[in-house]
Amino acid sequence: MTLQIKLESRTIDKVERMRKVYNFSAGPAMLPEEVLLQAQAEMLDWHETGMSIMELGHRGPEFKRVAEKAEADLRELMSIPKNYQVLFLAGGATTQFSMVPLNLFDGKRSADYVDTGIWSKKAIAEASRYGRVNVVAQTQHQDRLDYIPAQDQWTMNEDAVYLHYTPNETIGGIEFQWIPQTGNVPLVADMTSMILSRPVNVNDYGIIYAGAQKNIGQAGITVVIIREDLIKEPLPKTPALYSYKLHAEHNSFYNTPPTYSWYISGLVLAWMKHKGGVQAFYQQNLRKAKTLYSLIDQYKDFYISRVHPDCRSLMNVMFHLCNETLTPHFLEEAEKIGLTNLRGHRVSGGVRASIYNAMPEDGVNMLADFMMDFARRKG
Repeated sequence: MTLQIKLESRTIDKVERMRKVYNFSAGPAMLPEEVLLQAQAEMLDWHETGMSIMELGHRGPEFKRVAEKAEADLRELMSIPKNYQVLFLAGGATTQFSMVPLNLFDGKRSADYVDTGIWSKKAIAEASRYGRVNVVAQTQHQDRLDYIPAQDQWTMNEDAVYLHYTPNETIGGIEFQWIPQTGNVPLVADMTSMILSRPVNVNDYGIIYAGAQKNIGQAGITVVIIREDLIKEPLPKTPALYSYKLHAEHNSFYNTPPTYSWYISGLVLAWMKHKGGVQAFYQQNLRKAKTLYSLIDQYKDFYISRVHPDCRSLMNVMFHLCNETLTPHFLEEAEKIGLTNLRGHRVSGGVRASIYNAMPEDGVNMLADFMMDFARRKG
């Protein structure tokens, strides 16, 4: 193994692959090997402080450097405008299901939601605790394929305080390939499973939030990107830690944040910059997804995708075997050769290959070769 590791002024130059498996988990997901090796090298002594990064005080100058660098790199990668605050919060993206309505609802207490899957449904259920939710559209089914209805078929509410949607649903493998147009109504997006996988124009959104455990870092921290005019007093009796205003005023340090998760996220963001940024990863992600979807379509008598091609997820390739009795054998054989965590969600069944930014093309190519071989042997 050849390895050179340094932080900020130094860079990992070369790493030979050490892992024995390709991890296709939907989350917590695969992390870049370079990042794991850097974290390992810095575990006992971060920057010659004699302390682990996990031991540094969150209000000290050392961790302040980590936090500021992570935010600066995220701003650069996503071209986040100056009139947006970036918050690093605990609680996971699920906490945002409550924080969004608690902070955006006003006297009207009415919001529009798009229902495209399980995560959308959970967000809808939580928002319904605090006001009226109008479900403007739901996933439709035609010719046994799931698809997202065009916006001209939606029933939007003129009095909505915001419109919430989930661009990518990890469980069903369905993704928006377009951005809803909401006029003056703020657009809120749960980008947990697709943030940094493709370019987005932050100006199109009022709030973007995302759990870190897919493309940003490890589980434990959530990124919230919020336009400053939406930072205001929350609904009465809102718990302090559910107030965007309070977190913004304290630069995400109102209480002790999950410092190690923040640190790992910073390493991942720096790694992405070193590898060419979001556009470079987007091109790679397109190639990875095309490799798998093309094979599924080629062997349509053996594999089946239940999502319309116009709505297929770039990050979560979901498919079934036509003969579902072969699914356990498929998963067992795949695991034996180092292709792990391919089992579909307990709700959807089937097979799910999550191919986030850290999944190299070699892993996807190996999966495609296995799928082809399995279909030829079992078909």
